Amino acid sequence: MSLAEENPRTSSVTMQWDGEGRWSELLKREHLAATVTLCLGVALFAFNEFFISTALPTAVEEFGGAALLSWAFTLYLVFAIIGGALAANQKARFGARNTLIAAALVFATGTIIATLATGMPQVLAGRLLQGLGEGIIAGVCYALIPELFPPRLVPKVFGAEAIVWASAAFAGPLISGLLTEYWSWRAAFFVNIPAVAVFLALVITIVGQPKDGKGAAGAIPLLRLLAFGAGVLLISLSNTAGNGYRMAVLLMMAIAVFIVAIRSDRRSPHPILPFGAFSIRTALGTGLWVVLLMPLAQASGSVYLVYSMQQLWNFGPTAAGFSSALMAMSWSATAIFVASLPSHAVRIRLMWTGPLILCLGLIGLTLAVGSGEYRLVFIGQVAIGSGFGISWGTLSQFLMDVSTREERDKTSALLPTLQSAGYAIGAALFGVTANAFGFAEDVSEQILSLSLLIVFALACVIAAASLFFAIRTLRLTRQEPPSALFK
Repeated sequence: MSLAEENPRTSSVTMQWDGEGRWSELLKREHLAATVTLCLGVALFAFNEFFISTALPTAVEEFGGAALLSWAFTLYLVFAIIGGALAANQKARFGARNTLIAAALVFATGTIIATLATGMPQVLAGRLLQGLGEGIIAGVCYALIPELFPPRLVPKVFGAEAIVWASAAFAGPLISGLLTEYWSWRAAFFVNIPAVAVFLALVITIVGQPKDGKGAAGAIPLLRLLAFGAGVLLISLSNTAGNGYRMAVLLMMAIAVFIVAIRSDRRSPHPILPFGAFSIRTALGTGLWVVLLMPLAQASGSVYLVYSMQQLWNFGPTAAGFSSALMAMSWSATAIFVASLPSHAVRIRLMWTGPLILCLGLIGLTLAVGSGEYRLVFIGQVAIGSGFGISWGTLSQFLMDVSTREERDKTSALLPTLQSAGYAIGAALFGVTANAFGFAEDVSEQILSLSLLIVFALACVIAAASLFFAIRTLRLTRQEPPSALFK
């Protein structure tokens, strides 16, 4: 049991660590199975996302119904976020082992339905179940990191997961494209089944049953889960609305739904969110704002960067796609470097520099569009990846550690959910912004440049906000006694 488990009032910023971990320890017999299990849980989420994005257009060509293509992504995202919000409740109610087994079976069922589909409705049903299962798996896997590893190895685990994400971003579309082109789009779906089988075997082997039976958990907060899902759905619908005003209205409605749901959750005796979530008075609350705002800002590049490189500088799809792979590789390399630093205190002090470097990278993209200098795109992408690599793993561990033992599962499960929500909100917000400034397929290069310039400039402002919250998080940590972090 880790120190954080023994004393719920202990924070990682003050605890005495039993030395610094080494990468080789993850491969030792006592940790190898746990390392593979958690990385495989993340890989199911990451590779599935990149595999399916490549294979789905071919499925649409076979079945027709191109208008339903966006729904295949929307339903997956909505139910992944619902699953992530439900993960802590199910872990407390049934234990991590039973919850992971059930979620993996739900994911496998959705995969089989989509693989054997005879039309787009079955594909959509499969994607819904995949999202629900994967949301729970990702949330529980995050919650298990501090339970299965001593504190000194947690940074290394996050570094290993960064490698998984980079591998998925780099190899996922390639492998899926080869399977789809030379075999079938169904193969890109079905390849998940053997991975799920291995994951189930590992979970049964290494994740034990709760010692005291079922944990204490409140009733499933169905209305609040549906409210959060409705908010994400409104955001996704705003992305498909052709009219800029309609997009803005749907986005404002989504924000209103989120505000009402969060306030209702705070008044509930069995909240989904950890106590103090999104409060600007606690390190946990401000840290969660960083988790939301960093991917929200980066979504500008995810949505518009490849398109802008093709349209403004005549890059081909492969060369333009390399910029995304460059960001992923930079994230992975930097995460490995930071996880290898010998001092946990140094990693904490460096945490604020991640949003700063992200902001500088987005400024690079803004200057690239404004000046026409495409080389700044690659420099900016390296900086963006480095920003995430420097702070993301340390921030995730920090937020787990400043949570009480009773609330740590909620915090852990919220992290991947909040990251997905940030990307979804960002895609919608930048879509509204681009359309408001005339973004369209057949506009002049001048209007296209202006709309993209505004998009990336807005992303810089959001990244600057994440920097503000990161600095405030560290100030709250230094100024308050350890016990005050949990109030």
